[in-house]
Amino acid sequence: MITRMVRDFLRLESASGILLVIAALLAMIVENSAAKPLYDALLNTPVEIRVGKLHLAKPLLLWVNDGLMAIFFFAIGLEIKREILEGELSDLSRAALPLIAAVGGMLMPAFIFVTINWGDAVALKGWAIPSATDIAFALGILSLLGRHVPASLKLFLLTLAITDDIGSIIIIALFYSSELSPTSMIIAATLLGVLFTLNRKGVTNIAPYLLFGVVLWIAVLKSGVHATLAGLLLAFFIPLRVSGTNEPPLRRLEKDLYPTIAYGILPLFAFANSGLSFDGLSLFSLLEPVPLGIAMGLFLGNQTGIMLCVWITVKSGFARLPEGAGWLEMYGISLLCGIGFTMSLFISSLAFEQGGPDFAVDDRLGILTGSILSALSGYFVLRYALLRKRHTRPIQKPASE
Repeated sequence: MITRMVRDFLRLESASGILLVIAALLAMIVENSAAKPLYDALLNTPVEIRVGKLHLAKPLLLWVNDGLMAIFFFAIGLEIKREILEGELSDLSRAALPLIAAVGGMLMPAFIFVTINWGDAVALKGWAIPSATDIAFALGILSLLGRHVPASLKLFLLTLAITDDIGSIIIIALFYSSELSPTSMIIAATLLGVLFTLNRKGVTNIAPYLLFGVVLWIAVLKSGVHATLAGLLLAFFIPLRVSGTNEPPLRRLEKDLYPTIAYGILPLFAFANSGLSFDGLSLFSLLEPVPLGIAMGLFLGNQTGIMLCVWITVKSGFARLPEGAGWLEMYGISLLCGIGFTMSLFISSLAFEQGGPDFAVDDRLGILTGSILSALSGYFVLRYALLRKRHTRPIQKPASE
């Protein structure tokens, strides 16, 4: 009975989003209970790997953020490659609207954060935090509205979120990399050459790609570039188009990785990074520049930037609204894009790595507040829009006999 209930739950499209909420709530409960020392001790547990002269030593938290999240970015890379070669991003005319909207959804939140935090050099490191969108959470909220959501609207959100992921990856590579190691970068470049050769030779066995991918991750980690980018780079060399009737390795990996990431890695990441302590917090804490900039960037910045870009693009005749969607539905989608959550938490862990505990509290408070406001408002706006459309749809009279 219990096994069947779990299986039915995992089949839900919203299951991954629900698990993320549960993981975040559990982290906050533990952080504010007598179990806080155990929680902190767990995250700071030293984990070491030593093979000959190779020595990797990190606390458990960083193994989650640098190691497991590399697998998450690997899955994102697989999705990006498939979309560029065969999906929505392969047709510029169809992809134009979400591509342009994504640019607005990244620039406006960053502008709001910078405006609020201008003059504080340390706080300004977090300018990219509100520019991220948590696609799993956003699609989870959208799925709660059932089958009445037009497929074109889901596709618009997915394409926008994928573009946003590409932007986030570029931001991480350019702005959140530490001092670079030329030797490690040469090793990484050599490994990319090997992966390219495997792809061009038509190797479809996944094992060598993954083996060289692990070595690539170590090289990128040692190079000073954030290690998660190794996952993205590896994904671009996984074969998608193969001869014969066998399922392409890329599609097989996407299918196999989904449950591990949706029901394992992302909830674990949320649990490890959402422990917000309520000690000393009040409503006035949200008015501090960092949490206010993040919350307003997520909630106001995304909806303003996306809707402005969509309006200009549509009114100029460059693109059309998704089929079956009106302006109110588009506004609801723009609100859902303000759910930063896991991606925002990830970027904040890079931005304020040296910022001290105060920034760790501030950024989590802003991320949770902005994401919750965006999720609730997006859900109710879309629910109202879809209900109104159903009630105003003309009733067809039966043909006269």
